[in-house]
Parts: sequence; C-alpha cells; structure tokens
Amino acid sequence: MGVWTTYRRIGEENAAAAAALAEQLGFGTFWLGGSPRLPTVRPLLEASESLVVGTSIVNVWAYDPADLAAEYTALERDFPGRLMVGIGIGHPEATSHYRKPLTAMREFLDGVDAAPEPIPSDRRSLAALGPKMLDLSAERTLGALPYFVPVEHTADARRRLGVGPFLAPEIAVAVEADHRRGRSLAREYAASYLGLTNYTSNLLRYGFTEDDLRDGGSDRLIDAVVPHGSPEALAAVVRAHLDAGADHVAIQAIGEQGVPRRGWAELAQVV
Repeated sequence: MGVWTTYRRIGEENAAAAAALAEQLGFGTFWLGGSPRLPTVRPLLEASESLVVGTSIVNVWAYDPADLAAEYTALERDFPGRLMVGIGIGHPEATSHYRKPLTAMREFLDGVDAAPEPIPSDRRSLAALGPKMLDLSAERTLGALPYFVPVEHTADARRRLGVGPFLAPEIAVAVEADHRRGRSLAREYAASYLGLTNYTSNLLRYGFTEDDLRDGGSDRLIDAVVPHGSPEALAAVVRAHLDAGADHVAIQAIGEQGVPRRGWAELAQVV
C-alpha cells in the first residue's frame, strides 16, 4: 500500500512530516503527484528510513530526458533503491506542445536510455490508461500507474499487461461516513479531471456515458471512481483492485486541509 498526494495539497514545507507519518503508519510508498521536479522528492527521502518515494508523474513536456536521468542518479546515489520515477505524457489541455503521445513517450524513453547513466527500466513506470500506453509500460518500464480509474480498468489492465509487469492504480477516497458530505467531497475533487479528455475518454470505454460526465459527474460515476464511506468500506474497494490484479494501490485521502493525518491513520488500520 502507498499514499498519494501533491505538494499543492499538503504544502511543500510539510514534506518531511508527511513522509515520516506515512512510514510510521506502515505505508510502503509515498507517491508525489502534480508533475514534480525530481529533486523536490529529496525531503521525503531524507525524513524516512525505508519508504520508497515515487513520482506520479514527472511530465515529459517539462523535462529533458538526460536531465531526468542525471537527477535520478544523484538521488539514487544518496538513497539507493528507494526512488521510483513515474513518467507521464500529461494532458493536451495542459500544454501547447502536446503531440502524438505514444511517439513522444517512446522518444523520451529513448533519450533516458541514451543518457550516460540511464534510469534502469525497473526503477521507472508510466502513467498509462489506454491499451497502447499500457503495452509500452510493460515493454520499456516496470509497469503502469493508472489514475482516476474504476476497478474494471484495473482488471482490464492486468489482462492486457499479463503476469509480471507492475500495476499500481491510484484511488482517491473520502473517509467520510456521512453519505451526502462524502459524495460532495468526491465530486468537488473530480471536477477538474472530468474536464480532461484523457480521463473522460477512458471512462467512456468503461460503460459510462456523456450524461455521466455532465454536471460534476453522475452519482454512479463518482461512486465508482472516487469512493467514499467508512475506512472499512474503503478498504473493501482497495481489496477489489488487488483482487482485480493490482500489485499495489496508491491511496489518496481527500477532504482534509494539509497533510491528511486522520484519513491516513484510519485507513492504515484497515488496509
């Protein structure tokens, strides 16, 4: 199990405290989202002893592949075996440079491999939703880091990847027993993602309709992708992803300001 968050949510000044807490609670991996620069994970590594820190994800449009490889080498030297570089293509809405995503990712990985000290294939993973990017994740990296997906995607991704490649979906959850408030928190969180074609196109592949995407997302969609409820109910969702073929689940606790101490602590007791 791992935790997933961003510095925008917890505050970069709280990085050390967050990493120490995650490790103390027994989580094995700390995933940092929000397209971070690789050196910004150093405080997370420094504040923990064995916690693996992963990026989810560094954005290929914001990086020179040789620079990324050099930054990985510097951190690996200081914290051997504790860094996982998640790499992603981002969203067409976020950059004017966006072009053929699969070609761009292949070229970026070629650049990483051509660096004086490449990032080993088993220390990097890809943000992957569609079939071709899933295939590439298995071909060139340890595996896939899907985001904002229902459990059906995890099952399909495992079938596509086969036995062996790493599969670590992110699951955003609202630890909230009040049904109305929990769904409201989930819908507020989901709003920005329902405006991104990478995610909406993927959801349409899994039985959701254009109507499900409108007006903040239907209850059916929100409950499937951003579940809410008691820690025990959410643990059942985590187990469903594991039963569907996930090797690891990155849990994002939403609904708290700053470091989600309560959510992490309550989830740690049941997952």
